[in-house]
Amino acid sequence: MTHHILIVEDDAAAVDFVTQGLADAGFEVEACGDGEAGLSRAAEGDFDLWIFDRMLPGMDGLSMLGVLRERGLRTPAIMLSALGTVDDKVGGLAAGADDYLAKPFSFAELRARIAALLRRADRAEADAKATRIVVGDLEIDLLSRTVARAGRAVPLVAREFHLLEYLARHAGEVVTRTMMLEHVWNCRFDPGSNVVDVHIGRLRRKLEEGEAPILHTVRGAGYRLAAEG
Repeated sequence: MTHHILIVEDDAAAVDFVTQGLADAGFEVEACGDGEAGLSRAAEGDFDLWIFDRMLPGMDGLSMLGVLRERGLRTPAIMLSALGTVDDKVGGLAAGADDYLAKPFSFAELRARIAALLRRADRAEADAKATRIVVGDLEIDLLSRTVARAGRAVPLVAREFHLLEYLARHAGEVVTRTMMLEHVWNCRFDPGSNVVDVHIGRLRRKLEEGEAPILHTVRGAGYRLAAEG
């Protein structure tokens, strides 16, 4: 996977130096020359890492990073600065930077710090995926055992959550009533029981309150959880 990096730096020579080195290393790089433009791009773009100079025209790097963190953006950030005292570094990290590199620096050190932050971010993303199931605009958090649909919280009782989790783990597939009875209720098939249909009905009403259908009936077969019919 190619990582996308944003550099906000007003020193053209430094931008060329870092951009060329990162491009040669296989990164996609975009650069801005002032804080306001950098803030706009960082907020709107899909970047894997930010590199911000501390002193910038328009808006300084610390203020820019503070705004982005207040907006809930957690993209890893490296602060670059000619100010390299301990207090300067502490101030940069307190503003939300994940790393702080004093100028002048070697490209090899910058590259190593970038690699370390991206490894950390990739591990965090992998951990999040392991504890979260997403089907279209439906999100299931397996740790907190919460469900949201298009940003709307969907309150479920324990059995409903268990049923939804099972359907989500088989998203796009037809799940039969027998499968649900065995895996959700831990019981064998009972041709006279309508427990599955009753719970499916309740679950569907909660999931599809004002949103498009996501829990579909497959006549004669069972049910299928899918963002598209």
